[in-house]
Amino acid sequence: MPFLLAPGPRRKPSAPPLTPPPSRSGGESGPSPHRSAFRPDIEGLRAVAVLAVLAFHAEIPGLAGGFIGVDVFFVISGYLITGLLVREAISTGRIRLGDFFSRRARRLLPSAAVVLAAVAVAGAWLTVPLRRTDLEYDVLSAALSLANWRFVSQRTDYLAAGHDQSPLLHFWSLAVEEQFYLFWAPLLAVVVLCAARAVRRGRAVRSVVALVTGALVLGSFALSLHWTEDSVSLAYLGTPSRVWQFGVGALLALLPWHLLRGPRTLRLLCGWGGAAAIGWCVVAYDASTPYPGHAALVPTLATAAVILAAIPGRGERNVQGPYGVGRLLAGRAPRAVGRLSYTLYLWHWPVLVLAEARLGALGWPARTALTLAAVLPALATMRWVEQPLRRSRTVSELPRRGLAVGVSAIVLPVALALVVGTATLHLMGPATPVDVKGLPPGAVSGPSLLARAAGASAGDGPVVPNPAQARKDFPPDRDCQVAPEVTRSPECLFGAVDSPDRIVLLGDSHAGQWFSPMLALAAQRGWALQELVKQGCPLPQLAVDSPQLGRAYRECDTWRADTLDRLRTGPKPKLIVIASLNRYTTDRQLLTAAWEKTLKPLRATGAPIVYIEDTPVPGTDIPACVSGAPDGAAACAFSRAEAVPADPLARRIASGAVPGVRSISVNPVLCPGDGPTCPAVRDRILLYRDDAHLTNVAAVVLAPRLERLLTGSGALPAATAPATPAAPAAPGADGWTELLRDDFEGPAGSRPSPADWQYDLGTCYPGCPAPQWGTGEIETMTDSTDNVRLDGKGALEIVPTREGEQWSSGRIETVRSDFAPPPGGVLRIEASIALPDVTGPKAAGYWPAFWTLGAPLRDGYTGWPGVGELDIMESVNGRDTVFGSMHCGVLEGGPCEEPVGLTSGPQACASCRTEFHAYAVEVDLGAREVRWYLDGRVYHRVSAGRMDAGTWKRAVDHGVFLILNVAIGGKLPAADGATAGPATEPGHPMRVDQVTVKVKGGEGGGGSG
Repeated sequence: MPFLLAPGPRRKPSAPPLTPPPSRSGGESGPSPHRSAFRPDIEGLRAVAVLAVLAFHAEIPGLAGGFIGVDVFFVISGYLITGLLVREAISTGRIRLGDFFSRRARRLLPSAAVVLAAVAVAGAWLTVPLRRTDLEYDVLSAALSLANWRFVSQRTDYLAAGHDQSPLLHFWSLAVEEQFYLFWAPLLAVVVLCAARAVRRGRAVRSVVALVTGALVLGSFALSLHWTEDSVSLAYLGTPSRVWQFGVGALLALLPWHLLRGPRTLRLLCGWGGAAAIGWCVVAYDASTPYPGHAALVPTLATAAVILAAIPGRGERNVQGPYGVGRLLAGRAPRAVGRLSYTLYLWHWPVLVLAEARLGALGWPARTALTLAAVLPALATMRWVEQPLRRSRTVSELPRRGLAVGVSAIVLPVALALVVGTATLHLMGPATPVDVKGLPPGAVSGPSLLARAAGASAGDGPVVPNPAQARKDFPPDRDCQVAPEVTRSPECLFGAVDSPDRIVLLGDSHAGQWFSPMLALAAQRGWALQELVKQGCPLPQLAVDSPQLGRAYRECDTWRADTLDRLRTGPKPKLIVIASLNRYTTDRQLLTAAWEKTLKPLRATGAPIVYIEDTPVPGTDIPACVSGAPDGAAACAFSRAEAVPADPLARRIASGAVPGVRSISVNPVLCPGDGPTCPAVRDRILLYRDDAHLTNVAAVVLAPRLERLLTGSGALPAATAPATPAAPAAPGADGWTELLRDDFEGPAGSRPSPADWQYDLGTCYPGCPAPQWGTGEIETMTDSTDNVRLDGKGALEIVPTREGEQWSSGRIETVRSDFAPPPGGVLRIEASIALPDVTGPKAAGYWPAFWTLGAPLRDGYTGWPGVGELDIMESVNGRDTVFGSMHCGVLEGGPCEEPVGLTSGPQACASCRTEFHAYAVEVDLGAREVRWYLDGRVYHRVSAGRMDAGTWKRAVDHGVFLILNVAIGGKLPAADGATAGPATEPGHPMRVDQVTVKVKGGEGGGGSG
């Protein structure tokens, strides 16, 4: 915080001035008449500035804009320092930097050193060990005048959120001031030296310095506007974006206001208008004001107006009229507060923060009382430290003595910080990363976090990670949790990056915390993991503000749209895992609509989607708390009601209102039971790295539980399932080699094996190249067990259902898409199926099917019908007929007679609705034909001779995947003369007893191609 640096009124006539008496070289070339005479109104203006800041920090209602007091100080500092330096330059022809920095050192640094030393010592007593180490680093940066850059780095690090406020946070402005001095005084010295060589006249010095200052003001202000848009912490705390405010004060000292004799009324209005604008900012501004940016112009120019109103004109000694604002500011009370402003500013914030560290959060009355109490140490410091050193003839006699005082004032707090910090680090243990390979295994299920110890507790040994490690225990995902200003995630592929199969981890940092377990699950299956995560960006399409950017989070909206588009147009993932903080809004209706806007394009990818319910949010710095209670981590438990509110999306998924999305939760083990609190430590595992995110260690030990939940939901195949085509089994006695057999054994109401089957969802394939599945169907496909389930008797049921006028049904595909005849051999695909037992008007629109598609369609769903479709069994409208078809060639006409295809026509089957019948197709590359079977009888053939060689090869000489579904409505039932209507009766399943895929013969001896 900048403060008045010119000497106050001299109490003794014999006291030597700090600058040589001004000498004129004549007329307008003489010293600037912003003379060294003491300005009591500026001392009173300092009181206004410091009281505004104190009111802001005390959180007094209605004074939320008090932070603009800093801007007032910056302008005052620029005015006084520049005036002092320019007067010296005009009088002597040079600037003595040694004298300047000596005065600054003995004026500012000793008082700051007293406060820093007190904070370093008090922090060792009042704060917990982990917070203590942070504090000692703060002391070091503050003593070295680098506090603003330390806080810039912390505040722009979203992943380091949740730390308590530093008792030295206010030192950022002192650091800005010191950095300004280090830059400004040498720059003016060089400019003055150049100007003085040209002509030793005050006008030349003022003109050159004013030009340089004007350029700096414009450049700094432009940078401030840019940074306010991109990074509020950098704009607010960074020195380059604050230089323009010092520059405005400097221009007041440089321009020839002393040559003007303005009307008293104009001066009066200028002063009171500036004071009113400062007061308006204190009342009207608050945390939502984009700052500094354009908003900082008002307090900056208002301060300049107050100073300008009292600058003496030609021949004037004092312009303080009886009604001017300067008269009020020059009163005894404002000046008394102004004299105390520096030490009061130094002391008030540490008193507030350290008191709250000991007593907990306080209301504004208590904060105001503590702020007033800070007057006592402030007065003592001014009386016994600041004033004696500033007035000491011994110290001021030689510049090197003042500089020695400044160096000593830096060394003392640095030494204290190093001693206290080193002792604290030794107490807490190593901060080296945890070796996750040495962690005990996590429990797959049950109430314990770890598999090895159901009764283990934090008291059995040190917690892992220790608090110092926990603070840095982030997922090892490099820079893939992109920062607020970034609008596009990099590729961020991990694991088997060359694999065509991948898990996508999608969301904000609450999704990013699952990086390690998701990478492990992907690696076990030979897949890749792609992380698409953005800090502080809600996955549901909500418009939010970014605390880091200090404005509307437009980058979030851009990133989300880009990410969803990448998933829509890219290869289909094997699994999409989503997670997000569920506290971006409390409006349930708005949140529901926002989630639907995001889930709709995700469902269109056709990939399984799993939502991991948001984990507990403690709301307090857990590692810091545990560091102060290593043997009693139970003291760090936090409120269940506040940490684990109802998750609206999870509830809607559980109710079946969000088709195509499954939900899982690890909260029962993170916050077990139904008591009022949740633990910070379980089975000696420290669960949280801050106030909201899991440690990476906790996420790693949760990996087995996550795997069970994901495989149990049907979204993830078991790790034992082959990630690539396995070596074929030995041929049986009949020469056939079995590639797949599913007898659909399992409990009633359960899902088909996720190792063998996956779901198609919605109304089209990813990207929706063919809406309504390309055939005009009216149902929505889901993964609900209402539509796809085992019956508990060895059969799969696919059941069309209806709610109101909306039909839902099921459509599943084999996970494998490499079922192909060996070169010169035969592929046989067979299923035992009982058709829906419904006929007549009640069956209008029913369309059960068992069929295959060519594997190339999995890579973007293009190329139909050229890549081949084999309809092994179809039936429509509940008729007692079935048929088979082959689709190939081109969309219209061609050798395959599209869009009808090469069909068998209806085949009578009176008992196909009431009994199981065997339907099969064989692709025989040796005989160059495809054959259709019903109960072992060939009823349809398509030979290669019916088409050109290229069409045949593209249709059959590759892998295929199998599909089972029951559609409702569409072109084929309509062509048969019936459509789904009010009379159509839902609830009649197609039942599948078994599915078999096998190969035989060929050059590969039964290989699977």
